[in-house]
Amino acid sequence: MSSECVLCQESGGETLWQDDFCRVVLVDEAGYAGFCRVILKQHVAEFSDLSLTDRNRLMQLVFAVESAVRSTLQPDKVNLACLGNMVPHLHWHVIPRFKQDRHFPAPIWAEAARPDAESQITSKQLLALKIALQALQA
Repeated sequence: MSSECVLCQESGGETLWQDDFCRVVLVDEAGYAGFCRVILKQHVAEFSDLSLTDRNRLMQLVFAVESAVRSTLQPDKVNLACLGNMVPHLHWHVIPRFKQDRHFPAPIWAEAARPDAESQITSKQLLALKIALQALQA
C-alpha cells in the first residue's frame, strides 16, 4: 500500500465486487456508463511483477467483467486497457464502446469526435450490469 497512490487510498469508483485480491468498480465517467475497472488491492505497478498464478487470477476476473459488460450492455466493442501512466497501480479498464459514443473509434482519452453524444446505455441495462458484477464468481 502506498500513501501517495490514489488507488491505494480510494476505491476508484463504486465498488460492486471485491475479495482479498482485487475489486471491481463502476467508474463515474461522463458519457461512458458501464465503464468498469478491475483494481488489484496490493500496490504493484507492472503486470509482470505478479506471479503467474496471480496474473491468471486477475485476467480471469477481467474476462468475467468483460463478459458481464457484453451480455448486459451489448456494446459494439469492449476496450480493455492496462496503462498505469497516470496512476502506476495495476488496474484494468473495461470500457463498453458504441459506434455513436463521443470518441469512437478512437480511445476515450482522445479528442472527442462528437462532443455532445449521449450514453447508449439505459438505466435498466446499467442495473443489470451492477447485478451481474455483484454476482461474480472469481
